Amino acid sequence: MKIHEYQAKELFRNHHIPVPEGYVATNPDEASAIAGKLGKFPVVIKAQIHAGGRGKGGGVKLARSLDEVKSLGEAILSRPLVTPQTGPQGRKVRKLLVEQGLDIAQELYFSIIPDRSTAKIMIIASRAGGMDIEEVAAQQPEKIIRMLINPLTGIEPGHLREITTGLKLSDALAGRFSELVNSLYGLFLAADCSLLEINPLVITAQEGLVALDAKIEIDDNALFRQKEILKFRDIDEEDPLEVEASRYNLNYINLDGNVGNMVNGAGLAMATMDLIKSAGAAPANFLDVGGGANAEMVENGFRIILGDRNVKAVLINIFGGILRCDVLAEGVVQAARKTGIKVPVVIRMQGTNVEKGREILAASGLNLITAEDLNDAAGKIAEIVRS
Repeated sequence: MKIHEYQAKELFRNHHIPVPEGYVATNPDEASAIAGKLGKFPVVIKAQIHAGGRGKGGGVKLARSLDEVKSLGEAILSRPLVTPQTGPQGRKVRKLLVEQGLDIAQELYFSIIPDRSTAKIMIIASRAGGMDIEEVAAQQPEKIIRMLINPLTGIEPGHLREITTGLKLSDALAGRFSELVNSLYGLFLAADCSLLEINPLVITAQEGLVALDAKIEIDDNALFRQKEILKFRDIDEEDPLEVEASRYNLNYINLDGNVGNMVNGAGLAMATMDLIKSAGAAPANFLDVGGGANAEMVENGFRIILGDRNVKAVLINIFGGILRCDVLAEGVVQAARKTGIKVPVVIRMQGTNVEKGREILAASGLNLITAEDLNDAAGKIAEIVRS
């Protein structure tokens, strides 16, 4: 789960990690009032969306007067913000973070992520922080410091010495930085983060360390024990179909293709998406209804797939084990009748009660296309796509 910058900074404050003073506004007048409260210019106005690259997209602006705060706030809120991570359609900005400006001497980059290849936690740091960090990593990888931490033993003094030496920090700053890293690592663990990133982490002219930006993502599988952080969820920043699917405990991810698919099992779902691509089409979604799905879950999954206007056909690929084929067939027939489906549906199923399931589909009187196996399903989807 992604959270906004201002929410991440609230977590930072709770863990004694320095951040600029700032407050959230939902309109230009509120932004002006906050700037007045901060009492000193310049102030920084930041669009709050779940996407990176806001600075390059015009979503981060420096204001030197109340008039500028209002005009810049109006400009950011008035149109979708397009960044390299939003796609060409952009993202609607509903909130602004108005913060005090800082006297910046140096911009650093800092992040913590899990490294699944080693089952360790990786700290990444660089003296080349700022908007061009991706280019730095690609073109000058020697400027990126990577440090693997064993989660069973945690951060050791040698780790900190190696990072601070690589960043060329003074002795005084190295001590402060080490304390900061320990606090950030503690937050990373306590909040079940899958990403903690500060870009930039700034050294001020007074040799202070301040998290000028904050990006945190929480492991969805750990949200059951992160009740307070779960309150930060902003469904306005999520795909509406994915939000609806989560209400029914369906594993759904919206994609940009034209063939909807419903599968039970993540591995089978990935294979089905490959099948759709090999047929010359593109998957419109990932949908795993799970091994224990019932007719109601199948119906809800069907309805969510059809909620995507790009879907021109649907492929249902089920291996009947816990989810019996007759239960699937009943759910499909029920969903088709309720939704008034107008696109072709190809159904391939094998496993428990498969013959009974096929009988239910055949007796429904609906235009449901049954496939004998994966090759047959691929051929029928290809024919539909071509026509």
